[in-house]
Amino acid sequence: MNAPLDPAVASEAALLDRLLPALRAVLPPQALLWHAEETRPYECDGLTAYRERPLAVALPETEEQVQGVLRACHALGVPVVARGAGTGLSGGAMPHRQGVTLSLSRFNRIVSLDPASRTARVQCGVRNLAISEAAATYGLYYAPDPSSQIACTIGGNVAENSGGVHCLKYGLTLHNVLRVRGFTAEGEPVTFGSEALDASGYDLLGVVVGSEGMLAVTMEVTVKLVPKPQLARCIMASFDDLRKAGDAVAAVISAGIIPAGLEMMDKRMTAAVEDFVQAGYDLDAEAILLCESDGTPEEVEEEIARMTQVLRGAGATAIAVSRDEAERLRFWSGRKNAFPASGRISPDYMCMDSTIPRKRLADILLAIQEMERKYRLRCVNVFHAGDGNLHPLILFDANDPDELHRCEKFGADILEASVAMGGTVTGEHGVGVEKLNSMCVQFSPEEREQMFGVKRAFDPAGRLNPGKVIPTLHRCAEYGKMLVRGNRLPHPELPRF
Repeated sequence: MNAPLDPAVASEAALLDRLLPALRAVLPPQALLWHAEETRPYECDGLTAYRERPLAVALPETEEQVQGVLRACHALGVPVVARGAGTGLSGGAMPHRQGVTLSLSRFNRIVSLDPASRTARVQCGVRNLAISEAAATYGLYYAPDPSSQIACTIGGNVAENSGGVHCLKYGLTLHNVLRVRGFTAEGEPVTFGSEALDASGYDLLGVVVGSEGMLAVTMEVTVKLVPKPQLARCIMASFDDLRKAGDAVAAVISAGIIPAGLEMMDKRMTAAVEDFVQAGYDLDAEAILLCESDGTPEEVEEEIARMTQVLRGAGATAIAVSRDEAERLRFWSGRKNAFPASGRISPDYMCMDSTIPRKRLADILLAIQEMERKYRLRCVNVFHAGDGNLHPLILFDANDPDELHRCEKFGADILEASVAMGGTVTGEHGVGVEKLNSMCVQFSPEEREQMFGVKRAFDPAGRLNPGKVIPTLHRCAEYGKMLVRGNRLPHPELPRF
């Protein structure tokens, strides 16, 4: 006798029977996946601890096909999750089990590049680094440079408002984008911003950049390009004490210096990356700072001298200055490879992303050391020290459910400590599903309701990337009860439609 079919499975099968004909009407056969072995590669983004297989994956090749998919899903009440390269680290592109994953990787064309206006118009699937490669002929480049820039796409950068090691001087994605064009959940064309210096009306560009795919599907982005500096040099400063290193960061900024990049790594992280790329790091230091200056040779010489003086005064035990471009790139190679280096020393890692006031850098690092003992897990630290954006990487084994549970609690404690120190739960990786609980800590019910109000204004039915970023009132109430009992909520169940 056959076992009764799971009602959820039966419901999804019935939905798929209605969905596939609608999608086949707007997509060529090779652009639609629904078998388990075909959709499994899309079950997570860079946050591999949480996975969900989508009902179907659409791989459109034209904007008309994207529009058709959105309209078909809207008519059927099916959720849609847009996905680029899948390099995100907060579960923002994790699928909905009763929804369609809209893969936009085929939109990888640079539409135009205007050196006179210093702008480029690019499709959403263009890689971050590809923009700079195309602009190099004109002595220009695109400033935001996430560590994943060799793979991450501009559409994903817009979704998460990504930064990178040079965001201190040149800003985040928001500060380097002029216009975003795409579609609403209903498939209606929409444009945010303008290619002019300003746009009339509300600053909706500032709303959509960093909205994590919850308000619209990005198709095309106009980005700003900046001239490549004549010269760039990097200081590597060693410190024998975490507090001295943290205080040195604040000292550089308070001296009126805005470095092109100001990064910090602790001793464990420098050991991991040195073994991986041989960047020439000081393995005896408790922490190292990478401080970069760029501009004309005269500007760089003056700024390097000023930063060196400040760093020595803050207690640096050793200072090395890159002598040429090859050495500068070698210094940065360790920082850029921090994540893969961590993957070599642990089966899994969970990269947190919070922001604190610069003056509290040492406090949060010392607090993380206490949490390591509390949760019996190792943590290596690398972060954008100049703007206080932390990236602690908690090392664990996902095959051990207890380790995963302790890792989640460890990460939640880091985020709560960051908020308590006057910071926020995210700096550039987004909230996704990873930080839903922590949003309950930072924002009041009234503030969260205002966020839902913005969501409803753009997507009344709640079909775009549902269950992400904004926790419900019920969820936060349940989270509060779990905190009282000394426990935490498990991975959030996304709402079913």
